Amino acid sequence: MNEIYISTDVETDGPIPGPHSMLSIGSAAYTADKVLVATFSANLETLPGAQAHPKTAEWWATQPEAWAACRKDLESPEQAMARYVSWIKSLAGKPVFVAYPAGFDFLFVYWYLIKFVGESPFSHSALDMKSFAMAVLNTDYRAATKRNMPKRWFDPLPHTHVALDDAIEQGALFCNMLKESRSGR
Repeated sequence: MNEIYISTDVETDGPIPGPHSMLSIGSAAYTADKVLVATFSANLETLPGAQAHPKTAEWWATQPEAWAACRKDLESPEQAMARYVSWIKSLAGKPVFVAYPAGFDFLFVYWYLIKFVGESPFSHSALDMKSFAMAVLNTDYRAATKRNMPKRWFDPLPHTHVALDDAIEQGALFCNMLKESRSGR
C-alpha cells in the first residue's frame, strides 16, 4: 500500500494542548507525485477550562482575518476529531502526518485524537519537514529554515495562517522536496 502524505497545519491559542486549545486544523492529502487527493478542515470550540496564552493572544491580535476564519462554524472537538479520523480512513494509502514543524502540530493533533477519539490513524508516523530539509540540503538543523530553502521548492501558494491554506502550501513544498530528494539532484 502506498503512503499518503497528510500535510497538516493547526492554529492554537497557546503552546501546548490541555491548558490551551487547538482552534483549527487543516490537512491536505498528497500522493508522492504531488497529486492533491483531498482536504479536510475544521474549526474547533475551545476546551473547557482552557485559556489563551498571553503571548499567543497578543500574536492573534495582529492577525484579524486569520482569527475570524478560525472562529466561524465551530464544532466540538469530539465531533471534529471523529470526522477527521473518518476522513483519514477514507483515503487510499498508509497515512503519514507531515508538518512544519511536526513537533508542534503533531503534539496537538495526536493529543486531540487520543483524548476525543481514542486512536490515531497515524500511529506515531509524523514526518518533520525541517528535519527532512536538513537531510536533503545536507546542512545543520537550525540552518534548515524556509528562508534558506531553494526557491524552486516553493509553489506560488499563500501562507495565510488559515490552517487549510497553510496545509496545502506546505504539502506542495514537501512534495517538491521529496521529488528532488528522490531524483538525486
